[in-house]
Amino acid sequence: MDITQVLLAAQSPDANLRAAAEANIKQFQEQNLPSFLLSLSAELSSDERPPESRRLAGIILKNSLDAKDSAQKELLIQQWVSLDPSIKLKIKDSLLITLGSSVADARQTSSQVIAKVASIEIPRREWQDLIAKLLGNMTQQGASAPLKQATLEALGYVCEEIPPEHLVQDQVNAVLTAVVQGMNQTELSSEVRLAAVKALYNALDFAESNFANEMERTFIMKVICDTAVSKEEEIRQAAYECLVAIASTYYVHLSPYMQTIFNLTANAVKGDEEPVALQAVEFWSTICEEEIELQEEYEGSDDANSTVNYRFIEKALPSLVPMLLETLLKQEEDQEQDDNAWNISMSGGTCLGLIARTVGDAIVPLVMPFVEANITKPDWRCREAATFAFGSILDGPSLEKLAPLVQAGLDFLLNTMNDPNSQVKDTTAWTLGRVFELLHSPCSSNPIISNANLPRIMTVLLESSKDVPNVAEKVCGAIYFLAQGYEDAEAVSSLLTPYLPNVIAALLTAADRGDMTHIRLRSSAYEALNEIVRVSNIPETASIIGQLLQEIMRRLNLTFDRQIYTSGDKEKQSDLQALLCGVLQVIIQKLSSSDAKSIIAQTADQLMLLFLRVFACHSATVHEEAMLAIGALAYATGPDFVKYMPEFFKYLEAGLQNYEEYQVCSISVGVVGDICRALEDKILPFCDGIMTVLLKDLSNSQLNRSVKPPIFSCFGDIALAIGENFEKYLPYAMPMLQGAAELLVVLDQSDEDMVDYGNQLRRGIFEAYSGILQGIKGAKAQLMIPYAGHLLQFTEAVYKDSSRDESVTKAAVAVLGDLADTLGPISKDLFKSHLFHVEFLRECQDMDDEVRDTASWTQGMINQAIVS
Repeated sequence: MDITQVLLAAQSPDANLRAAAEANIKQFQEQNLPSFLLSLSAELSSDERPPESRRLAGIILKNSLDAKDSAQKELLIQQWVSLDPSIKLKIKDSLLITLGSSVADARQTSSQVIAKVASIEIPRREWQDLIAKLLGNMTQQGASAPLKQATLEALGYVCEEIPPEHLVQDQVNAVLTAVVQGMNQTELSSEVRLAAVKALYNALDFAESNFANEMERTFIMKVICDTAVSKEEEIRQAAYECLVAIASTYYVHLSPYMQTIFNLTANAVKGDEEPVALQAVEFWSTICEEEIELQEEYEGSDDANSTVNYRFIEKALPSLVPMLLETLLKQEEDQEQDDNAWNISMSGGTCLGLIARTVGDAIVPLVMPFVEANITKPDWRCREAATFAFGSILDGPSLEKLAPLVQAGLDFLLNTMNDPNSQVKDTTAWTLGRVFELLHSPCSSNPIISNANLPRIMTVLLESSKDVPNVAEKVCGAIYFLAQGYEDAEAVSSLLTPYLPNVIAALLTAADRGDMTHIRLRSSAYEALNEIVRVSNIPETASIIGQLLQEIMRRLNLTFDRQIYTSGDKEKQSDLQALLCGVLQVIIQKLSSSDAKSIIAQTADQLMLLFLRVFACHSATVHEEAMLAIGALAYATGPDFVKYMPEFFKYLEAGLQNYEEYQVCSISVGVVGDICRALEDKILPFCDGIMTVLLKDLSNSQLNRSVKPPIFSCFGDIALAIGENFEKYLPYAMPMLQGAAELLVVLDQSDEDMVDYGNQLRRGIFEAYSGILQGIKGAKAQLMIPYAGHLLQFTEAVYKDSSRDESVTKAAVAVLGDLADTLGPISKDLFKSHLFHVEFLRECQDMDDEVRDTASWTQGMINQAIVS
């Protein structure tokens, strides 16, 4: 088989030729993998072959070693590992030779493939001479610039692919030396210098001990700072990217270099090309993020003025803020029209916002003179920059500091919604949204929004919701935050009632306008509508919400008549159905939690029919939203929901078996809980089907682990609903619970995600036990005796683990009470032989009210059991 011809044919414009060639390649790969990989590496390394076939050979070789899907990746790794060592050696040698090729594409592809092989072999203590061989290319007499460039790229990719612990310090030192030499100004090739800076960026994670050594650290920092003023823009940008990475990784070592870095970044922000200036601003944003994290970490502890926080931002404030304010005046025309726009003025505003969160009140006197000087200037850029500066600093300073400024400026902002310039209006609407989100608190002694200014605010927002789509989208956001402020203030939310019909009409109009072109306006309008419904004051708004319910149902019904010609049409239909099901869910929840339940009872049949039609359209996102809406409907209709079960069950079952789109699976599990609470023992005929699927889910290694805790909780919901009928499931459910509990006895404390997941799983297990114990309580209580000892051992192990969170504590304490309550006097000896509960319940007295109340109830149950 002539591999060159096949690779060229696979890129032919003729579809038939292409298909035949791809089939040939697949056949060769499946029938003789060693020979296939060897042929590809030979093709890639041969300067006699055409560049097109070499490029494709390299891509296929790389894809034979790595994949996005973790299961596929593991398979490819095993295939490589099991190849004959002599074949692997030939492939690796030919890759190293290709680094010296005269064809740039081949060199670059080869450096990427080398890194993929290294990522498999170096952690297995193989290919130990790779680093030495690459470094040999850098030091050999007369090495060409292209060879050095490709070698540095390979070193960079290797550092990107493998974890730091797999290189010994001598190798790290040698890599850093080679990289720093490549960055040196005496290196004549700018391509080599650029490759060196990029390689340094990838190698920084390996340099921990070098940064801990002052002499080495200072040398590295000097080289980077020198490189930041190179004559080539791309090299300067890459040098600043290194500084950004160092700000995040080696913050504690930065103090001696901050003055130099400030001068460099100030010059870059003022006068350099935008890609370089953006990285210079990013450096300060990263410092802010580090200091915010340190403040949060040490908040309330004696180390609040911890030596770890150098307060670089506070020290640089008087020079840093004016530098950033200048960037706000460098807007691009029409940047508000482009969702993906990112430029120096947006970057500067983002950094100002982070500084406000870092230093709080101290930023206000530095920004307000700029706002006041520019807000009324004739040049739109000045007005927009002033508004952007004001909006950026609203998160961080205290309410006391900001409230007087906002109260004085609110009317001005409302007037600016009539500015002739669209960009100014866009930023003003965003700023109003920020004011409402961060400072609007109806219950405070001096609220920003009062009876006096609410009519004017509503008039402006309703009028501006008709503005161009990008402005209207921000206005919908402002309406959302305005409504959200009333969420915790039930009584005050009736202030909104007079405006409700007009607000609903305006949002529905905005949603229609966004339907075809501005998808973000549409979703922003529906989100605002949801929030308006959530805070509306029932019963006084019940009839308005009832009318809205009819309108949204009408809209959902219309989606089924849409003409679907392309996958794009299908996606648009799905997105709209998802938004409308979301609104229906909120309306159902709102009406069912009040005296207006009858409205839901009257429309439940129509609603259910609509949701079932949505399922029939099939799409994961809609599936989720419709599923959540059905959960709300089950809660609202209670036992009457049983009439929908025969038709709905097949969709529920499909949702519970959707392993790929695990969010759908997770939501479906939650809906089973809702239905259990609604139907109680009427769910019994469907339990065999549900339990079978749930048990399968738990045994499925493909299912995302986050779904497993809710499944355990769901066992508890089912047991509570069907009571002693749960007996038939005990032989299947209990071993699952015990197996999961044993895995959790020891959690890897160093892995925060694992600790978090472990706590979710423990809570799920305790909730399952609680539900089963309460469900089986009574005549069949003795069925639980065989499992009680194991449950107490597990609870004791969790009690002794310091990583448990408060929700786990509460669930663990509750399960002890349920055990005593269900087993009664039979549990007396068990509690006497597991005395940890005494200390555990005492410890709960120092926790919040909920935990304390649960502990008191549990104590009473245990006392009863022991005394009786």
